[in-house]
Amino acid sequence: MPSRLGPTFARLRLEQRPGLVTYTTAADPDIPRSSELLRALDRAGADVLEVGVPFSDPLADGPVIQRATERALAAGGSLRTALRLIAEVRPFVTAPIVVFSYANPLLRLGLAEFARQASQAGVDGVLALDLPIEEAGEFQATMGEAGLDTIFLLSPTTTDARIEKAAALGQGFLYGISRLGVTGARAQVSSDAETLVRRVRRATTLPIALGFGIARPEHVAEVGSYADAAVVGSALVSVIAEERESPHLVERVEMYVRSLRSACQPRELHADT
Repeated sequence: MPSRLGPTFARLRLEQRPGLVTYTTAADPDIPRSSELLRALDRAGADVLEVGVPFSDPLADGPVIQRATERALAAGGSLRTALRLIAEVRPFVTAPIVVFSYANPLLRLGLAEFARQASQAGVDGVLALDLPIEEAGEFQATMGEAGLDTIFLLSPTTTDARIEKAAALGQGFLYGISRLGVTGARAQVSSDAETLVRRVRRATTLPIALGFGIARPEHVAEVGSYADAAVVGSALVSVIAEERESPHLVERVEMYVRSLRSACQPRELHADT
């Protein structure tokens, strides 16, 4: 089946509003509730669901997502578990699903086998965050044969030449990170964010989703004024961590994401407010 990412971003363009991309770690806080949470994110209006594969060495992740990974691994999380989880929720979720992983688990399973299983599970795109763009040709071709979009990560220090390579190979959307360092919510969106988006737009017409540090509706509104989507990860994972012992976990997460989604207003309305 073709990726749902293209039609989703085309719809967002027609609606003239930014999208909301949410990140959760598969099997956090446990496998059954991870499944419930993905359905809740879709109900709350998330436009794209990023599902993180728990990995023992999450080098780019800050303490919030590192702890989520530890909880997920303790609950039996793995790449195979993540794919089974996605296959389970896919019939109930309309949003595209992107697997967010380090390259090692994908290579260990085998790229062709991963692509086959991911496609069968209903995955739409894959972001292997530590895969160098220069070595991504075979990866992109293998994913493309299975109908999966390959998504690349760009930072404020990414050179123009590498942005152009990512634009040539990338599909679905490009993921820009607003600042250097590890993941984690911040009080303000980095001033480098808009500059990065402008640089990427000069190289491609692919949609640009911006993440790292986005935690509040006002952050989503700010990023949505110049990017095609805002990505919320650590702040959402923090809500899961805080509420994981509560019987109201799913309800609280859904309420939080609805508040973020409320900031994804048509862009012409931003000019009037």
